[in-house]
Amino acid sequence: MKRWKQWAAAAAALTVLATVTACTANSPDPFGGGKKESGLTAEQAMAGSSEQVQTVYKQNCLSCHASNLEGRMGPKTNLQQVGGRLSKEQIVKQIEQGGGGMPGFQGKLKPEETAALAEWLASKK
Repeated sequence: MKRWKQWAAAAAALTVLATVTACTANSPDPFGGGKKESGLTAEQAMAGSSEQVQTVYKQNCLSCHASNLEGRMGPKTNLQQVGGRLSKEQIVKQIEQGGGGMPGFQGKLKPEETAALAEWLASKK
């Protein structure tokens, strides 16, 4: 029975490794940085953002939305034109309450951080 558990654990670890490798194989870094199909670089995507917004984004958003805002968790996580889909108020609500697989950040981010992030994202059209 002990060998079965070891085999199962090894198989699970290989599955996770294969999934991570597949997700990041075409990416220069594990968080989707650099150029992608959209053609935006991380620098272009972050253009117009304050240092505060860049810090908040890197610490809280990067792992799911990527450094170029293209999204790593499917098309709904692409933020490159989020301002064309959602108003600033809707973006604030999404950041605070989460939903659709996104965790809420109310209580984790200061209100001024949420407002600055939402204002910057709302400008992405």
